Amino acid sequence: MESPEPSFRRRLLIESLSVLAADAQTQVAWLVRYAVMADEIALDFDHAFSMAESLVTEGRLAHGVVADLQRINATLSEMSGAENADRWTRNALSSDEGWALTRQLARRVLVAEVGEWQQPLPDITVVR
Repeated sequence: MESPEPSFRRRLLIESLSVLAADAQTQVAWLVRYAVMADEIALDFDHAFSMAESLVTEGRLAHGVVADLQRINATLSEMSGAENADRWTRNALSSDEGWALTRQLARRVLVAEVGEWQQPLPDITVVR
């Protein structure tokens, strides 16, 4: 399968970071709008992150953001598992330290990449 164009991969990454960077109330409104669960935020990032690694070697991402992207990925991975189900609720978005850390890191990456962390949240299509 052919890899998507770099501009598409970059857009996916920026969109996923935009949702991660949003304040908890905005994240909850986004989840309600699309009738999805909080884990959709992490799933979107995971998908974009897996395609974004080549953007660094292609010179389409600042080298300084790689560590933050990896830390976001590691933090979300550490939050996974049945024993952490309470960390994946809408209420946890405003109180969990893992969500706070990923929000902070996502904001830092967005500032480095696009100059400002507040970005429009993406429209998504949910296939059920």
